[in-house]
Amino acid sequence: MGRFVARRLLQMIPVFIGTTLLIFLMVYSLPGDPIKSLFGPKAADPATVARLRHEYGLDKSLLEQYWNYISGLFQGDFGQSFTGRPVADLMSEAFPVTIRLALLAFGFEVIVGIALGVLTGMRRGKFLDQFVLVLTLLVISVPVFVIGYVTQFLLGLKWKVITPTVQDSENLGQLMIPAIVLAALSLAYVIRLTRTTVGENLRADYIRTAVAKGLPRKRVVGVHLMRNSLIPVVTFLGTDLGLLMGGAIVTEGIFNIQGVGFTLFKAIQTSEGPTVVGIVTVLVLVYLLTSLLVDLLYAVLDPRIRYA
Repeated sequence: MGRFVARRLLQMIPVFIGTTLLIFLMVYSLPGDPIKSLFGPKAADPATVARLRHEYGLDKSLLEQYWNYISGLFQGDFGQSFTGRPVADLMSEAFPVTIRLALLAFGFEVIVGIALGVLTGMRRGKFLDQFVLVLTLLVISVPVFVIGYVTQFLLGLKWKVITPTVQDSENLGQLMIPAIVLAALSLAYVIRLTRTTVGENLRADYIRTAVAKGLPRKRVVGVHLMRNSLIPVVTFLGTDLGLLMGGAIVTEGIFNIQGVGFTLFKAIQTSEGPTVVGIVTVLVLVYLLTSLLVDLLYAVLDPRIRYA
């Protein structure tokens, strides 16, 4: 197991360098001068523009800029935004908010998604199964921003069950509805995926053998059925955690949540390259670490899987 983890960590290095280099080149190769955009419609003094370009290292080649960025990254320096604030400070304010939102969404997705998936998988063809299938298909067909605006209008403006926008990002109660909206699409996929795998494994020989041996139903379902059925679900959930953090831009915009998505969208609008690259770099690390965690969970769920 230790050799496997070490090998995977080494494999992450070229993936991390490749993805961050691609993002860096995409952001800093865009047409337009981000320094001149700081002055708005006013004419910028050429000397001031040159000084700022030198200060932020924009007068160097893209590869040299990337090397300086990576070198500073290993020292915990994500660079400085064009507003003068360190990017690390901006992320330290935004990431805790999005982490709370994403964890709430992830917990709702895991608990409700797996529970409904198992129930419908074990009762295929029944009313509950058909109802959940239609409901999940409806959720998949509707864009997230439509679900968000409809939820905000009905619960926040018409029925006044919640506040239309989040006033306190540290209040988990105010984050609950946005978290459900954020998790809606992934929840539908988890339900359908769990339902399919449970239905297939119910017909497997090892389940028939376990039942024939007289094992209690709770043990058959909770140990034998669930451990094998959850392998593809865990794969989806592992990659989805990073997706929830990066994909919160729509939900955070609708409910006015000052998180990573809101900060990233604002940075793109104002051509804040250092902020965009810094946030995406952290999201890449989240994806890489969750994929490693998923691989390690395989051995826990299925004893037949072993890593050399």
